[in-house]
Amino acid sequence: MISISNLSKRFGKLQVLKSMELDFERGVSYAMMGPNGSGKTTLIKCILGLVVPDKGRILVNGTDIKGSWAYRSDIGYMPQIGRYPDHMRIGQLFDMIQNIRKDKTDFDLDLVKLFQLDQMLDKPMRTLSGGTRQKVSAALAFMFDPGIYILDEPTAGLDPLAVEALKEKIAEERERGKLIIITSHILSDLDELTSHAIYLFEGNIFYNNNIDELKKETGEERFSSAIARLMEWSQKGSHVKISKNAEIT
Repeated sequence: MISISNLSKRFGKLQVLKSMELDFERGVSYAMMGPNGSGKTTLIKCILGLVVPDKGRILVNGTDIKGSWAYRSDIGYMPQIGRYPDHMRIGQLFDMIQNIRKDKTDFDLDLVKLFQLDQMLDKPMRTLSGGTRQKVSAALAFMFDPGIYILDEPTAGLDPLAVEALKEKIAEERERGKLIIITSHILSDLDELTSHAIYLFEGNIFYNNNIDELKKETGEERFSSAIARLMEWSQKGSHVKISKNAEIT
């Protein structure tokens, strides 16, 4: 559903992505991890068309995204920090986005109701707490029933009830065969919501395989311990690129 080939990006002297090759498949939920500066954010922005790579190609649903924008209608994106016009009310924001998306007439309002946003539609965005803004971002990401979800730190700042509601919604969409990409520093969330691990390090793909194999290859039973082992190997400067079907030495 998303195919990335020979993708590279440099900012000044810093090479952020290095000839990256990666495929994201429909019906799979991916945990995308890596330390700060590993290239996660740049990769996401390239997929969304917010950053133009220096070279390489990205296909979404078989279509090259270069010079295109229509593909974005099949992506629900939840940023880590949602930024909206301060003067705009929640209801106005929802109405505006729905009016822009004229290709959709039916809207998924599950999270609007679960988060009780329908009871605060008159509240201006400037008055909202960080957690409520996060709820608005989640509701917008799921509102148009896309085939692809890219969720950046989706549970950060949410109260426990909202976290559980969002997790249940993600699980439902996963069962419907959607492609889900989640970045998070909360490893328990990733272990619960994803089935495939991608670990980036210094602009390269250090690991790319399903989580069960990750646990076997690292000899760890817990997901967090397996990721800690990957971090240890990468920071030691291992010359072995660990990826799908590769052997760890």
